[in-house]
Amino acid sequence: MTRLSFEFFPPRESEALTTLMDNVVSRLDQKQPDYFSVTYGAGGSTRDGTLDTVTRLIEAGHQAAPHLSIGADRDEVICDLLEKYRDMGVKRIVALRGDVPSGLPTLSQNAEALVRLIRQNFGDTFRLLVAAYPEVHPDAISANDDLDFFERKVKAGADAAITQYFYTPYAYYDFRDRCVARGIDIPINVGIMPVTSYEGIVRFSQKAGADVPRWMLKKLEGMQGDSAGIREFGIDMCTRLCEDLRANDVPGFHFYTLNRWGASLRILDNLGL
Repeated sequence: MTRLSFEFFPPRESEALTTLMDNVVSRLDQKQPDYFSVTYGAGGSTRDGTLDTVTRLIEAGHQAAPHLSIGADRDEVICDLLEKYRDMGVKRIVALRGDVPSGLPTLSQNAEALVRLIRQNFGDTFRLLVAAYPEVHPDAISANDDLDFFERKVKAGADAAITQYFYTPYAYYDFRDRCVARGIDIPINVGIMPVTSYEGIVRFSQKAGADVPRWMLKKLEGMQGDSAGIREFGIDMCTRLCEDLRANDVPGFHFYTLNRWGASLRILDNLGL
């Protein structure tokens, strides 16, 4: 059974949150996902928005997985937020280093520290999900160094992982093989970013350090101005990517929805999921 989950960012206004719940969550929920995750801005910049969105999801009877980053927050702030999530009935936390806030050169702590903090203060209250980078984290010195960081997160208490999105499945297979060689055996779910625009995928990929294969980039460049054609190409390409991954026993798909439902549902329908 291929597990499913969907990711949102917290809307800035209450009307947009209502639209997300009524028009997006209601449609994606037809696929019976394990949970909906909600992102957390750099340095906790969307802390209240994330909490509001998670609250609405829980009140509507959905499983919600808040993202939480070590960022610039003090341990007491993080633990206070975790207490609120625990009392709300949240079962999962996506534990991340988080993006570096504007004006800071780097962060002094990382996701390993956050995983340890949660385990030390909350035991096994939460199932902890961490990030994985099959194409190597953009800040890593090397692939081996990046795998060292991932292994430390797992040893600190991570239960499962979600990958950064990619469009070359062999990057995932290589990463999985290297994890197995080290004795890392947690589920590594695949992050899927549906392609719906040329500008959007280029912008997001540059920021995330995700590789857009040259053939794919050239194809999209030649389709600029044909938004419907790009959308159809993206759905077909991501469907074939997911088919390859399913045939090679990935445990689950985590869709980066950008608060939209159409492309994700089309891909899942194509897969028969």
